Amino acid sequence: MNSVNPNTVVQVSHFRMDFGKKTVIKDLSFDVKKGEVFGFLGSNGSGKTTTIRALLGLYQPTAGDLLVGGKTFSVSSGIKLGYLPEERGLYKKESVIDVMIYFGQLKGLSHKDARTSAETFLARVKLSDKATTRIDKLSGGQQQKIQLGITIMNNPELLILDEPTKGFDPVNRRLLMDIIEEHQRSGATVIFVTHQMEEVERLCDRIILLKDGVAHAYGTVAEVKKQYGDISLDDVFIKVYGDENEQNEEAI
Repeated sequence: MNSVNPNTVVQVSHFRMDFGKKTVIKDLSFDVKKGEVFGFLGSNGSGKTTTIRALLGLYQPTAGDLLVGGKTFSVSSGIKLGYLPEERGLYKKESVIDVMIYFGQLKGLSHKDARTSAETFLARVKLSDKATTRIDKLSGGQQQKIQLGITIMNNPELLILDEPTKGFDPVNRRLLMDIIEEHQRSGATVIFVTHQMEEVERLCDRIILLKDGVAHAYGTVAEVKKQYGDISLDDVFIKVYGDENEQNEEAI
């Protein structure tokens, strides 16, 4: 196993993931540096979610090492981690404030601090008037905001955000990107999964682009653009996945 740089928060080395006879990830290696926003890109089925789940210990890798803070991640490993999955997981019959306080206490906050954190966040995202509303009475976008608030309420050192702005209008997308930038400025490291290249351009220091479990681009945004002939990130994505789309059209 390679030695770990103290400025490296996440290190993935020669990661392979098989499900039965199907290989989903093929010898994948990358790192995420302390304090950066790292864009984790690829179409559905490219291996992003599989990698995140293996990183969090939900899957046992077939081969390779996936380290957080220099060791295999566990809830007792010492690093404060916030994970926002693409699928929401809230107690829908409970009120917003009660759900946020409950999860805040699970993260180690006192009842008072959890309430303060929740109320501060609700004011920040203009949902203070929904504090006593049941979760299932909120819109999908409002529920997504609550999920994000729960994810960040104990100021995690590492944030893993899977499509956090999915389904948002431009105003709310900008608000959430502002919040992500605020946490980065306060020292958080962010792994950011998105299909929105303008979000990548604004937020990400470095990126990796997966296709079929293989990295087709890796580096700073400028380095990736240069690698593909100084084209836009949208065009890089289309170039990587273009052959696949052409094959699909020929097969129809």
